[in-house]
Amino acid sequence: MLQVNFLRQNTELAKKKLAIKHFTNLNLVDEVISIDDQRKQLQASFDDLQSKVNAASKEIGAQMAKGDKDKAEALKNEVADWKKQLEPLKEKMAEVEAQLQQVIVQFPNLPHDMVPLGKTPEENEVVRVGGVTPVLPPNAVAHWDLIKKYNLVDFETGAKITGSGFPLYIGKGAKFQRVLTQYFLDFNTAAGYTEYLPPFMVNAASAFATGQLPDKEGQMYHATEDDFYLIPTAEVPVTNVFRDTVLKEADLPIQMTAYSPCFRREAGSFGKEVRGLNRVHQFEKVEIIQIVHPEKSDAVLEEMVAHVEKLLVSLGLQYRVLRLCGGDMGFASAITYDFEVYSAAQERWLEVSSVSNFQAYQTYRMKCRFKDADGKIQFAHSLNGSSLALPRIFAAIVENYQTENGIALPEVLQAYFGSTHLV
Repeated sequence: MLQVNFLRQNTELAKKKLAIKHFTNLNLVDEVISIDDQRKQLQASFDDLQSKVNAASKEIGAQMAKGDKDKAEALKNEVADWKKQLEPLKEKMAEVEAQLQQVIVQFPNLPHDMVPLGKTPEENEVVRVGGVTPVLPPNAVAHWDLIKKYNLVDFETGAKITGSGFPLYIGKGAKFQRVLTQYFLDFNTAAGYTEYLPPFMVNAASAFATGQLPDKEGQMYHATEDDFYLIPTAEVPVTNVFRDTVLKEADLPIQMTAYSPCFRREAGSFGKEVRGLNRVHQFEKVEIIQIVHPEKSDAVLEEMVAHVEKLLVSLGLQYRVLRLCGGDMGFASAITYDFEVYSAAQERWLEVSSVSNFQAYQTYRMKCRFKDADGKIQFAHSLNGSSLALPRIFAAIVENYQTENGIALPEVLQAYFGSTHLV
């Protein structure tokens, strides 16, 4: 969440940066400042009255000690009148504060200076491409045919059990999911990340803290009776571990990794873009999250990008790294890098990871702070990344490692799976 003081002191800069994210209601910046002016005036009036009450209360005691009961009684009447004025002021202050919060939560995070201009995915900047395009056998097919041929994933039964977009993994398909999860977690913990296994539902306060509410309420599954939300990513519960916390500077950086199922209502477009495992409502993902010193978050972002890149290299997949343009970025992100792997069978790139720096946007919402060496309290910065999302990695490996005699496995997964081949 943006801070009022920043908007007040950098009004035109804030508007310019919001426009990069294609936030159109720029008049809200002026509205926030106006509401905050009103809040400050009310606070000043309240403080002035409260000061009079405090001073008069002391004077009453002094007059009573002198024996001047009449003057003391007159002061008591004044204090009573002032106290009557305090209550409506307090109520008005609460009302204006609530109004201020309702407006300011509508702002997305401001983009980093490195974010390219643009509105659509086609305008994202390709930072680099790695790996080699696989050469497939003449009879190569897409993963939706392969998983059916080898009985790895059953979409029809998943739809019967729940609905469209809820795949049922079977036999070696289920084992492969488990193997990928274990390998990703091991890769992350070997790099210094501490593993967490979080709740898979969160309350509204947690969803608000990481920016899912009020921006993405329509995309999340909501258990209305308990007011819990099924998580869209492990980022939400794991980042909230440090909500309402004051850390020591020596505690930073905090590196966390977590496996979780992810639930998302959005269905996307039609056609091959959403066919098979390309887009589903429930999927598994391993996440990396860091809470860091604000002066180090840019460097940590590059470290996290390099970490995900090494993971993809280890799987032998062709990939590319994109720096997202302002119009294609998430609500809470200041800067995001996407990773895509190439599907030779589909002849298209599949997004498998997003690595983002949220700067203080999330930590301000969730009051995650640290005390620096001088004893000053500062807001930490938060970052997160997919490391990795399983469905499209599953699809890419199945497609790119297919042979005329089955599906081979990347070398790093063979010991985990206990075989050189998936099937």
